[in-house]
Amino acid sequence: MDNWIPFAEGEYQVDNVLLLAGNQTAVVVENAIVEIYADSRGRRYLKGRGRIRNVLMIELLEDNDNLDLLLDFGGEFKFLLVRPNLQSGKVFAPDVKSILQFVPDTPWRQLPEDEFKRLMSELQIIPDPV
Repeated sequence: MDNWIPFAEGEYQVDNVLLLAGNQTAVVVENAIVEIYADSRGRRYLKGRGRIRNVLMIELLEDNDNLDLLLDFGGEFKFLLVRPNLQSGKVFAPDVKSILQFVPDTPWRQLPEDEFKRLMSELQIIPDPV
């Protein structure tokens, strides 16, 4: 994964993040932040976090083993992370949100605006029950 990240080191707030399942369902990830950092050779890496209602994530996982992340930074900066490593809390009460941490296994893919709009129009976003 050589420098596929077009951003400088720092923290970036993401305008919209969706956790996607293969059956075109999705869940909103709130207050998402992406951190870009570099190693001693200047190679950039990404890790991120946001808040999610755990029961909604479980609902996505009922029919899907693999989840993707759609990150919209605004403007032309829309990216798809395919099957990132995900870690989240273990409390599944309907009213509990926890931090979802994500780290990509593969480079993200920038989506052209028309592809992003098409994908968004096909998604069924599971509403927050609370």
